Amino acid sequence: MEYDTLNVDPRDRLGRTLSLTDAIMLVVSSVIGSGIFLTPGVVADLLPDARLFLAAWIVGGVLSVAGALANAELGTLFPHAGGDYVYLREAYHPAAGFLVGWLTFFVIYVGSVATLAAAFAEGVAYFVPIDPSTKLTLAIAVTVVSSAVNYVGVRWGARFNNVTGFLKLAVVLVFACCAFFVVPAAAAAEAPHAGVIGPSAFGLALSPILFTYLGWNAPVYVASEMRRPARNLPIALFLGLGICTALYLVVNVAYLHALPMEKLRGETNVGQAAATALFGTRGGFWVALFVLISIAGSLNAMILVGPRIAYAMALDGLFLRGTERVHPRYRTPHRAILVQAVIAVGLILILRTYPSILDYTTFAIVLATMADTAALYTLRRTRPHALRPYRAWGYPYVPALYLVANGGIAVTMIYGRSTECALGTLMLVLGVPFYWILSTRRRSVGAPDQST
Repeated sequence: MEYDTLNVDPRDRLGRTLSLTDAIMLVVSSVIGSGIFLTPGVVADLLPDARLFLAAWIVGGVLSVAGALANAELGTLFPHAGGDYVYLREAYHPAAGFLVGWLTFFVIYVGSVATLAAAFAEGVAYFVPIDPSTKLTLAIAVTVVSSAVNYVGVRWGARFNNVTGFLKLAVVLVFACCAFFVVPAAAAAEAPHAGVIGPSAFGLALSPILFTYLGWNAPVYVASEMRRPARNLPIALFLGLGICTALYLVVNVAYLHALPMEKLRGETNVGQAAATALFGTRGGFWVALFVLISIAGSLNAMILVGPRIAYAMALDGLFLRGTERVHPRYRTPHRAILVQAVIAVGLILILRTYPSILDYTTFAIVLATMADTAALYTLRRTRPHALRPYRAWGYPYVPALYLVANGGIAVTMIYGRSTECALGTLMLVLGVPFYWILSTRRRSVGAPDQST
């Protein structure tokens, strides 16, 4: 019998409807959102040297690939809904799985939904002058609409991702080609000497970069809905991330071609500013429109993936009752989608600015992906004979590099973005009493079988 039919969770009632193309485009649509247009200015402000600026984007891509190596093995070992929740549960204890699942759902995915919704509202302000309260209303509205699309079927969400994913690739490549081959360099003025840039600045610069790469691991959360996950999951991770990394590097070189470093530093919307410098006002208009479409695509991808974490936790009795239910007609985790939408709206109301939501989310990403990688070591030791369709290349050295690098980033963020990191840590700590309450309730009614 084929491996994919053996290592499944019998309680999972989500159908296998996602193809390899769907999974690759899920990576592309998740990763390429607002970040590549909005965060390079933040990175340039921290690293006002073109060589270090580009090096940081390369390092971010390499770190993401190192994380993908570990996740490819874990995802094929446990091709279930829930991703890192399942990995930590199986490697250590249900409590460890719950806490990383709690952090991933409430901070990373809900936080990303709130971030993208806020960025969408900021993008609309380019076309129509709107006040802060209207921006807030618009961010909430786009969250509700995107959640409704995913409520009525995973195929609708996947189709939307595929269309926006291919559109993103085409438009970004056209923009880069025009910048290099059609329009003369606009950034003729040489940037002043940046002075000494310390390791802490480089670490802080990796925070928005890692956020911009967020989404490369999206397929692991929907593994139970993928066809042939043992084969397709690693391909989707590596091919999707490789496409995004190459594209990011090309686009950032195009930005440096269009704008002097001093103009790049602190620029809120670098994509729009670069297009305006290269093509005039009309170019800025079209790029701003594309940014809106791109953000909408990424928002849809995050809303598609996030509820699968809550759904997997609920299957084990470790989430709100009823969240494990699948809609009888649409075959979606509809209640988990509703829970995510409500919490995302609340986060939008609490963290109203794009940068603060970004750092709150990125710190949690670093912690969760480090936990994933640590789980890989534990499972290699405790389950040495388990069937692994894919084994992480470079083990144990490459995963160790990933742990050390992300540990350094976490330390620099704690010192440089203490408020946002404290909020992310507080969310993790808040999970402890909730785990105690939910696990106690589960024991009182009879614990679900968690065996794989």
